[in-house]
Amino acid sequence: MSMRAPVTDLPLMFVEVGILAGEVPILSQITLTFDAGAPTVLIGPNGSGKTTLLRAAMGLIPASRGRITWGGRENAPSDRRAFMFQRPVMLRRSVAGNIRYALAAANAPRAAIEERTSHLLKVVGLEPLAQRPARRLSGGEQQRLALARALARAPTILFLDEPTASLDPHATKAIEDVIRDIASIGVKVVMSTHDLGQAKRLGGDIVLLHRGQLIEHTLALDFFDTPRTPEARRFIAGELLV
Repeated sequence: MSMRAPVTDLPLMFVEVGILAGEVPILSQITLTFDAGAPTVLIGPNGSGKTTLLRAAMGLIPASRGRITWGGRENAPSDRRAFMFQRPVMLRRSVAGNIRYALAAANAPRAAIEERTSHLLKVVGLEPLAQRPARRLSGGEQQRLALARALARAPTILFLDEPTASLDPHATKAIEDVIRDIASIGVKVVMSTHDLGQAKRLGGDIVLLHRGQLIEHTLALDFFDTPRTPEARRFIAGELLV
C-alpha cells in the first residue's frame, strides 16, 4: 500500500502577478513565495496593495497577469485556507454559536462539533464567554472570535488583514499571543499590519510593498537591522513613502 503525502497549499507562489482595477494597477509584477515557518508580515503605507495581495493569495480575486499557485497547483480549492477580515461581522448568535456555525460551514463531522467548539474557545481564550451574544463582545474579543471561526476550517494557511487595528495594547497582546500559538502548531500565518513593533514581534520574514510593487522581502532581523533599499530605510525611520 502506497503512502501519499497530504495535499498542501504550500509553497504559495506569486509569479509576475499583476492585478488591475479597471485600468489602474493595484499590484505590479509581484514575484513572491510563502513557505512553511514563522509568520510572514506585510507592511507598507495605505494603498500599497497589502489587502489586495492577501485576497489574491486566498483566491478571492484573480490575477490579471502572471500566475498564483498553491502547492504547485493553479485554481486549487481553498478549503485549507482561511481569511480574517479587518472588520469581521459577528453573527446574531452566542460566541459558541458563531463557532458551531463556522464548523458546520467547514463540513466538520456533526459528532465532533461540540468538542471542536470547546477546543477553539480554549485556543482563543473565550471559554468564559461561550454563551455571551457575540455582538456584545469588546472589539478585541470579537477579533479573537473571528480567529476561532477562521481556525474552524483547519487551515494550513491563515491570512489576517490588520488583525489588531484600533485595539488597545491589552487586546493587541491577546491577539498576538493567539497568533504565536497558531504559528507554533504549524499553521502558516500571513498578515498585514501598520505597526512596525508588531512586525518585529511576530514576523519571521517581512514583505514591504509600496504603490503595488514589492520593495523588499527578507528575514525580519535583516530587514530591521540592515534594510537594503532606500524605501525600507525611510519606512523604518518613520518617514512617509509617497
